[in-house]
Amino acid sequence: MSIETAELRARLLKLLEEDIEFRYAVAGLIGLGEILKRLDRHEEELKRIWEEIARLREDMNRGFERHDIELAKLREDFNRAIQLFEKRFEEIDKRFEAVEERLDNMNARLGRVERTLEKLTLDIEEEARSIIRYRLRNELGIDIELKSLHLPDMEINIYGCRDDICIVGEASVRASANILEELLDKVKDLRKRYPDKLRQKTILVIYTSLALPELVEKAEKHNIWVLKATGDYYKPDFSRILS
Repeated sequence: MSIETAELRARLLKLLEEDIEFRYAVAGLIGLGEILKRLDRHEEELKRIWEEIARLREDMNRGFERHDIELAKLREDFNRAIQLFEKRFEEIDKRFEAVEERLDNMNARLGRVERTLEKLTLDIEEEARSIIRYRLRNELGIDIELKSLHLPDMEINIYGCRDDICIVGEASVRASANILEELLDKVKDLRKRYPDKLRQKTILVIYTSLALPELVEKAEKHNIWVLKATGDYYKPDFSRILS
């Protein structure tokens, strides 16, 4: 290939690259003009498509950014809610522990009160049996051993029998008219269910440290002996009971 031909080819290639009209002219000569025009249109269409894709990608990126921001805000709100819940739960747990401690203290106090009441009840029952026996022996000449009576369906604090005389009574630190009614009901049940536990002559007695006024009033009506360690609230006419 001569130098002139090589130079001509180089100039032609350069024209084809730089001069679109020359390129179409050459393409028309060789029958490729229409193809090149279609390729140019496709190239422009592809360019528009890529531009649209770029805009869509930007919109998607902005959407993702908004989504990330909203998600981060939701996560932050959720974390605050969890922290608040944990704080409230800790407060509730502390209050519950305080309530449990108070309940334990109350149970301990109630236990002590129950033990004290039980001791007082036992003490006053023992005291009642001792005082009543002493006074029966010294004032009436009746010596009867007193104890508690336990039956399947009832319990009597003060009970004792000898010959044809029976003592039936109740002991309480504080006594109202209710204890008198209970005593009368127990005597009634004894007559009905356990007649062998009673005798012809029955002395009913209530021993208490504090007798309420209504108890004393009813005791007078039913001829029931009501007393304490230092004296009598009401003392019936024993001659009528023992005659």
